[in-house]
Amino acid sequence: MSRSGNPYDNATCESFMKTLKYEEVYRQEYRDLADARASIEKFMEKVYNSKRLHSALGYRPPVEFERSLPMVSSSSAQAPQQVVV
Repeated sequence: MSRSGNPYDNATCESFMKTLKYEEVYRQEYRDLADARASIEKFMEKVYNSKRLHSALGYRPPVEFERSLPMVSSSSAQAPQQVVV
């Protein structure tokens, strides 16, 4: 839910739901809930995250965008230190 005075707070989620409905749900007939879940999961992994272009990511699919990010190895990352007061 959007807060008062901030109408675009959930715009990203609403955009995803619109895309999911128009590109997957309205085009399929599901036998049961398990079939619907499996089809939607497949759509999200195979189409939405792998092929579909996202304007917020420079019109690239999320998989390609993530590959372009610099890799941080776990051995070079520092563990958070505890602060004792």
